[in-house]
Amino acid sequence: MELIESFQVNHLILEPGLYVSRKDRKNGVTVTTFDMRMTAPNREPVMDMPAIHTIEHLGATYLRNSGKKDDIVYFGPMGCRTGCYLVMFGDLVSEDVFDTVIEMCDFIIGFVGEIPGARPEECGNYSEQNLNMAKYYIAKYRKDLTEKRNLKYAK
Repeated sequence: MELIESFQVNHLILEPGLYVSRKDRKNGVTVTTFDMRMTAPNREPVMDMPAIHTIEHLGATYLRNSGKKDDIVYFGPMGCRTGCYLVMFGDLVSEDVFDTVIEMCDFIIGFVGEIPGARPEECGNYSEQNLNMAKYYIAKYRKDLTEKRNLKYAK
């Protein structure tokens, strides 16, 4: 079997950033997958499950209600817990979604109240949430994005 593209990226030098992970094309439609890398793989601790679960709930809620809502295919955590994937319709580059990702970060950082979708009838693991840690990780990610503006994979 071929090694998939994301496993060919050197995770020993990968920094937090917003990267194009892949582009898929079929029947004239392009879907772009973004790697929202929030921690430095293998060098920083991974995000804890309750925090990344909260990021998923709040991030998906924001994105699916934003001006880009018709372009959103998926938003959710990576299995390695070092970031999230954002999948969108369109032949896009990181700069195309940078402002939307910053706005999503600001939404999460400023969020107060009941986490959307965190009731037993709405989520299969509704009680595993941590808003304070979600805000911590997202504030760190936002700072990394705006200060370093890492928008391309390091090969």
